[in-house]
Amino acid sequence: MISMTIPLHTGKWQTVSFPSTLYLCPVLDLLLTKIPKELHPEIRLGLQEALVNAAKHGNGLDPSKPVVVKFAYKKGEYSWLICNQGTGFFECECYSKSDKFPPEESENGRGLCMLHHIFDRVLWNKQGTQVKLCKQVHHHFFPRKAVTAF
Repeated sequence: MISMTIPLHTGKWQTVSFPSTLYLCPVLDLLLTKIPKELHPEIRLGLQEALVNAAKHGNGLDPSKPVVVKFAYKKGEYSWLICNQGTGFFECECYSKSDKFPPEESENGRGLCMLHHIFDRVLWNKQGTQVKLCKQVHHHFFPRKAVTAF
């Protein structure tokens, strides 16, 4: 079951929560509702990675532990705060700021590196149970109003 506060207003944080599961399509669809279509593939990939991390690694796919996502749009920036009820972790700095992904044989770090490539800001709380993802959106992604010549 997905729980959400409504309505969706610009500038105010909205919240969606769901049991820890890897069935994320409806949650991702909801989180992309207000995102310009041109950015959907990239943002969807990044959000999916963060949600999988929260459900699988954070909550151990325990359906009694919800993943909570707060999201907002304000002043040209989309933000998502993804929270889990796990024990937390501390981000490895070795690849997060680098242009290189960890080697293919590496078991960890590729997803975190991906988040840093997709989002403009990736911030963790001290406990390692919340990540804030931010993406700047430039005005050219929004539909322009038609101009009528007289």
